[in-house]
Amino acid sequence: MRLTELLKSLNYVLDGNCEAAKDVEITGICPNSSRVEPGNLYIAIEGLHADGHAYIPEAIRKGAVAAVVSRRAVDEGRVDMGNGDFHFIVCDNTRRIMSYLFAAWYSEPQASLKMIGVTGTNGKTSVSRLIYEILTSSGKKCALIGTTGCRTHLREIAIRSRNPEANMTTPDPEELYAILAAAADDGCEYAIMEVTSHALVFDKVAPITFDVSVFTNLTEDHLDLHESMENYFAAKSKLFDQSRYAVINYDDRYGRLLADNISIPATLCTAECRDTGCAAEDIHLYGERGIEYKLTHPNLRLRVRSPLAGKFNVMNTMQAALVARRLGVSAKDIKDGLAHFSGIDGRLQRLRPRETVNFNVYVDYAHTPDALENLLRAVKGFVTPDQRIVLIFGCGGDRDRGKRPHMGKIAVEMADFVIITADNSRSERTSDIIGDILSGISGCCGAAYTVIEDRRSAIEYAIKNAREGDVILLAGKGHEEYEITSDGKRRFCEREIVTELITKYYG
Repeated sequence: MRLTELLKSLNYVLDGNCEAAKDVEITGICPNSSRVEPGNLYIAIEGLHADGHAYIPEAIRKGAVAAVVSRRAVDEGRVDMGNGDFHFIVCDNTRRIMSYLFAAWYSEPQASLKMIGVTGTNGKTSVSRLIYEILTSSGKKCALIGTTGCRTHLREIAIRSRNPEANMTTPDPEELYAILAAAADDGCEYAIMEVTSHALVFDKVAPITFDVSVFTNLTEDHLDLHESMENYFAAKSKLFDQSRYAVINYDDRYGRLLADNISIPATLCTAECRDTGCAAEDIHLYGERGIEYKLTHPNLRLRVRSPLAGKFNVMNTMQAALVARRLGVSAKDIKDGLAHFSGIDGRLQRLRPRETVNFNVYVDYAHTPDALENLLRAVKGFVTPDQRIVLIFGCGGDRDRGKRPHMGKIAVEMADFVIITADNSRSERTSDIIGDILSGISGCCGAAYTVIEDRRSAIEYAIKNAREGDVILLAGKGHEEYEITSDGKRRFCEREIVTELITKYYG
């Protein structure tokens, strides 16, 4: 593709005289100088830890023919514009322009799909998957992009292949628009994707207009990036500036704030008897056996029965149902889709120990204070008074430190016994992270806990010392099959570890 042809398709104003570059052929777009190939358009990204403008000479040596650079970097003299045969495209925001460039490179695949975005702190994966299952079971062809992977109705799509160390719920533009192009090629009509606050801050989805967007909730997380809940909320709100319709959890205080500040039509969902016109009523929680409630809305009235456990799944299933209805799915197909979907890997997922074992083990992704509290409330709803809840959890390194003491307090107040351990410590020392967690426990009388830094050893301790009827909860990793430390990323699958340890101790 010629450079001017690529630039012409952008809905963004660029500086610079592109006439001189009209015959330059672009072989690809690359935001990483180490991967530049001859004929590439290099994009200089000002990252959190490095400035891509410093690597323009390397990109030129490797054969790049042009670079997208920021106006600020040019004004500050960080870009040498003296290379006459090399073309610079100057813009205000290179991250934003990168998204438009990759969308253009893949022929605007988002324009051929009905896009559904799901944002919030907790519940994104569950709501996205529920929407996907309802639509797919009703005969619609869909793609799903999120924390647990990417798929279409025909196949799984490999993601993050260019950076195996990455763990991004919303892929970077380099992969995101390739995935959407693959979905379009597979004949998909819909693409359901989790949209994180990082993706919105860094303009990963800037070229996309969402037909329907969902707000699940907002609780403390990612304040290492956003610094305040106000900034975090502002980032999440950006999604609704590029959406046609919203489905909002009106029981969440930030959901109510969002509803008061958007100009698009919205469905406001409540499970707490608020006056919104869309409610879950007559709610029944059946512990491990799931939930049941009456959904009332002007365009949808049905009795919902779902095998998903926990009151939080009332809101999750209700929001998924309303999105499906907005997209034209019949009430019967919505009811059937919810009734037959049994759950998501790593979301209150019961592992099946041998029949001779008299305790249960669950894994869950809960890694925020709100998610941990919801998980423990859900489990308390189906344990008997003589059963112990044994919780194993930690907190991620290089992430929001403020939530750690809160999670410690919730853990010891709601679980019968807590094992505090590692969970993706990254570059931080596990002992320092655990110290932050323990600071929230210091005032809790009678707290029953122990500290075992190595996560596998913590799991082994719980299984080896399990009592009859124990419910062992492994919180924080859920679907993940790796552990990240200062030494890098290594395989760590809790499901495999549990199976191995039960065999070791119980035959």
